[in-house]
Amino acid sequence: MPDGAGTTTVASRTGITRPTAHRLLTALVSEGFVDRDQQSGRWLLGPELYLMGAVAADRYDITDLAREHLQSLAELTGESAFLSASRGDESVCLSRRDGSFPIRSFVLYEGKRFPLGVASAGAAMLAFQSDAWIEQYLERAPLEAEHGAAHAPDAVRERIAETRRLGYAVNPGLIVEGSWGLGAAVFDPAGKPAWALSLTGIESRFTPARRGELGRLLLQHAHRLTERLRGR
Repeated sequence: MPDGAGTTTVASRTGITRPTAHRLLTALVSEGFVDRDQQSGRWLLGPELYLMGAVAADRYDITDLAREHLQSLAELTGESAFLSASRGDESVCLSRRDGSFPIRSFVLYEGKRFPLGVASAGAAMLAFQSDAWIEQYLERAPLEAEHGAAHAPDAVRERIAETRRLGYAVNPGLIVEGSWGLGAAVFDPAGKPAWALSLTGIESRFTPARRGELGRLLLQHAHRLTERLRGR
């Protein structure tokens, strides 16, 4: 979404033959889970998925609760503020609020996914998983192959240790040079790092002194949002 995908693309990404992909997609159309654009022939998400998402939103979607925190972070810092969620081995950006500073980073936006440990939000959520879960994840996740030597297992472990020490994660331009980010985990009622608040901007805005200030502000809002979730 929003452009849809052709049958060949779906077949390639799922590792099944084109005829099988077409047959399965056609069956999903009949159930309302997939739709098809009659002009382009591309497949899109269907209305039943929207209904399923709406039903699940009360449990998993915290964007309404987080809105005031994102707005406050954007206003106080001038940077872009984000809410991301942990989904399996990935972080997914759910919401963005831009601050007043005119130069912005567009590495992260609604719907953008990164593996955990990549980008500040995913790094924050990974850091507060159990040690055993982290080691299993690093064994199965090809972070170095996809994102370079800065995401080799030992480098990720070092950033995990730093994140635990500071309380928030720092991405020093590892995805796009000159684009920095800070992230703080938000915990669900069971104590799992299920979401993260983050700030991104250009490197000159993330000096050592200001990083401390931004990190403390992020942690305050992440803690308040965690407390609100516990009382929901």
